[in-house]
Amino acid sequence: MLFENGKPSKSGTLAKKSVKKEKETPMMKQYNAIKAKHPGALLLFRVGDFYETFGEDAIKASQILEIVLTKRSNGAASAMELAGFPHHALDTYLPRLVKAGQRVAICDQLEDPKSVKGVVKRGVTELVTPGVSFNDNVLNVKKNNYLASVYFLKQTVGVSFLDVSTGEFLTAQGDQAYIDKLMQSFMPSEVIYCRVQKEQYEAAFRDDFNSFQLDDWVYTHEYGYDKLLKHFGTNSMKGYGIQNLEAGIVAAGAVLYYLEATEHKNVSHISTIGRIEEDKYVWLDKFTIRNLELLSPQHEGGVPLIQILDKCVTPMGARLLKKWVLLPLKDKRKIEERLNVVRYFKEEEDVLDTLVDSMQQVGDMERLISKVAVGRINPREMVQLKRALQHSLPVKEALAKCDVPELKTLNDRLHSCELLMDKIEKELQNNPPLNATQGGMVNEGVNEELDELRKIAFSGKDYLNQILEREIESTGISSLKIAYNKVFGYYLEVRNVHKDKVPETWIRKQTLVNAERYITEELKTYEEKILHAESQINVLEQQIFQNLVLLAADYVAQIQQNAAVIATLDCLLSFANIANEYNYAAPSINDTRNLQITEGRHPVIERNLPIGEEYIPNDVNLNDSEQQIMIITGPNMAGKSALLRQTALIVLMAQMGCFVPAKAAEVGIVDKVFTRVGASDNLSKGESTFMVEMIETASILNNLSDRSLVLMDEIGRGTSTYDGISIAWSIVEHLHNQKGSRAKTLFATHYHELNQLATDFPRIHNFNVAVKEVGGKVIFLRKLKEGGSEHSFGIHVAQLAGMPPTVVSRANEILSHLEKDKIHTKNKQKLKEVPQASQLTIFNAADPKSEQIKDALEQLDVNALTPIDALLKLNELKKMLS
Repeated sequence: MLFENGKPSKSGTLAKKSVKKEKETPMMKQYNAIKAKHPGALLLFRVGDFYETFGEDAIKASQILEIVLTKRSNGAASAMELAGFPHHALDTYLPRLVKAGQRVAICDQLEDPKSVKGVVKRGVTELVTPGVSFNDNVLNVKKNNYLASVYFLKQTVGVSFLDVSTGEFLTAQGDQAYIDKLMQSFMPSEVIYCRVQKEQYEAAFRDDFNSFQLDDWVYTHEYGYDKLLKHFGTNSMKGYGIQNLEAGIVAAGAVLYYLEATEHKNVSHISTIGRIEEDKYVWLDKFTIRNLELLSPQHEGGVPLIQILDKCVTPMGARLLKKWVLLPLKDKRKIEERLNVVRYFKEEEDVLDTLVDSMQQVGDMERLISKVAVGRINPREMVQLKRALQHSLPVKEALAKCDVPELKTLNDRLHSCELLMDKIEKELQNNPPLNATQGGMVNEGVNEELDELRKIAFSGKDYLNQILEREIESTGISSLKIAYNKVFGYYLEVRNVHKDKVPETWIRKQTLVNAERYITEELKTYEEKILHAESQINVLEQQIFQNLVLLAADYVAQIQQNAAVIATLDCLLSFANIANEYNYAAPSINDTRNLQITEGRHPVIERNLPIGEEYIPNDVNLNDSEQQIMIITGPNMAGKSALLRQTALIVLMAQMGCFVPAKAAEVGIVDKVFTRVGASDNLSKGESTFMVEMIETASILNNLSDRSLVLMDEIGRGTSTYDGISIAWSIVEHLHNQKGSRAKTLFATHYHELNQLATDFPRIHNFNVAVKEVGGKVIFLRKLKEGGSEHSFGIHVAQLAGMPPTVVSRANEILSHLEKDKIHTKNKQKLKEVPQASQLTIFNAADPKSEQIKDALEQLDVNALTPIDALLKLNELKKMLS
């Protein structure tokens, strides 16, 4: 049984609340029985030409779809809410229900009402959920529509992702942080999980996703493993590389169960399951994905990186590119293979243009062949599939001429599928109807019987004229007419002045004021032939189309492979296009710990500058031996944050296999990218700006490696100045002194006191973003230069923001007073005298509480403290002072 939020939904008790069983009409009895089987779903109940909803479903539907809500008794003692829409509008209304997070059960009439006495047999033909849909209006062509399944097993979490519209099926397992990262990367439309693990699920993901609960027996290893073996027809899962993923197998098995439960039983296009291997891809936690704006902007009107990189001409390419952006490679060989192809296309623009022109016509081959596998393809889509195959041929021809090993490999994987292509071309009209039941989709010459029946059905006018001429000649009735009505079919009409000439063999059917109507045996026989022909034409055409679908089903694996090749090509062609258009350079990839970027630019900002304004490039040089940490100071708006982000984006683009916005870039493989840039309150979770900042920072410090790239911007600004300086100072020391994890770090700060660290630590260097003061005004040069900065120019920025002149003037007076303050100078000098790896002075020896604090410090085991523990302990000591 399916559950919603751990219990049947309120609509599941509709029959008990709204209808007294003794007064149910037969149709409502049928409705309630079907509704009871799908308590968590909104039921669209087909009644004649309408889909109707009742009770609470009707209230929901009327609100979401903005349709009229009415009431009727339906045989009940009290009226029941009712809302419906015409059946032909299903494709309009269904997507709106699904996008609103509803699970929708579509209940159709399973037999022809004309041939049935009493209640028509009905049943649920599909249960559409946010994560399980083939409807083009529900799906976004440029995004995968993933259903995710999550399973918690001790300290391990298993996850599985399925896009039923493409057949892509993946699984993985790891700790909570890794699964959280995957969930943020794949952004499933719906998540299923074990009902008894509700607390664990909500603690991990809260209400971030549309979710649905399943019974605990579904989430067992025995059931999941057996489900996978039966689906793939194998004896073990070793061949898929997931044999030892116990939690991942459980999650994947639940996905297959859910497909059956939602009436999706034809799933032969799900032909393999892949393992998401953590070691293959750069670690990007959810904070980094958000902070770098890889797929979506943080602010309204912003531009994400994907918008710059995506010049794909196929939906498959656009979907694959999103995965490449979120899963940059760590394998040097694979990165260089991509770069080699991009370099070739960049230089051979004729080949690039030929491929792009052909691929523009391919369309969504991947989703079309999935519709074939599940039997949901219509005649028009079958013709689109044929055209996709036809336009794949020039792609194959062009690749065959390319003297690049990687492209030859792709060419070998492309199948021409000529038999299927020719069969569709021969049998289907070029512009067939959308629905196979409408007829007129099959070409002439495909089936002799069909051609004969068409002659009878559509050449009837000529035959009737022959009958008419013969009867006029034999009877002498010059005004004789042949006509048709629904009551008694074809008839002969004779005006009263000629009725004495009517032969005895004619049968009178109707008498009018001025005429009489007759039928003949010949007319009746011909009428039966025509009616039989029309129904047989429909049957034969649908039979021919179904045979075509069955033939196409044999090509599912080949066409899925074609789609994968086209998608890969599309991404690489997109990289080559932007490299040419935006003047990107090929990065040099190696296994060192060095990162050297010459004249790097921010790929998004430079594309959105005002006309005529050029982006100011900057150099960045980081390594683990001489310059591990760059402390960057400078005023607000000078470009510190942009410099941090562009460094990360250049690294990620390079490891995607893309050229980069720089004059040159040497990138030693990076395995993890961490960012701490910008923060906001998370009041719904009870977290302040400072707490969010500390959580993200703790995540970084606890997951560092020797190949990590760390970007930190304004750490400590969410608390008081001295707390902030203390924390920032301690973090920089930790990054420098961490044994075995000399993470390359860019540390932007307003705390100019941190410049002192460069004199105390060999691998820390000071830089500042240059500005120029002219006539009391600040000009932002946006150029990085060596040395620290002593000024923030915050008041100048306030002035630029339109702060009232009186406020700006007063701020300058206060600043001048503070800068002359002797205590300020004295404290600054003391800061420089703080010994390495020690805390800043937080109490005065004359303070009566000093002994208490001293005792607390002496009891601490500094070596056993995590960074976040240290911060919490510091806060505790601070409270002891108050």
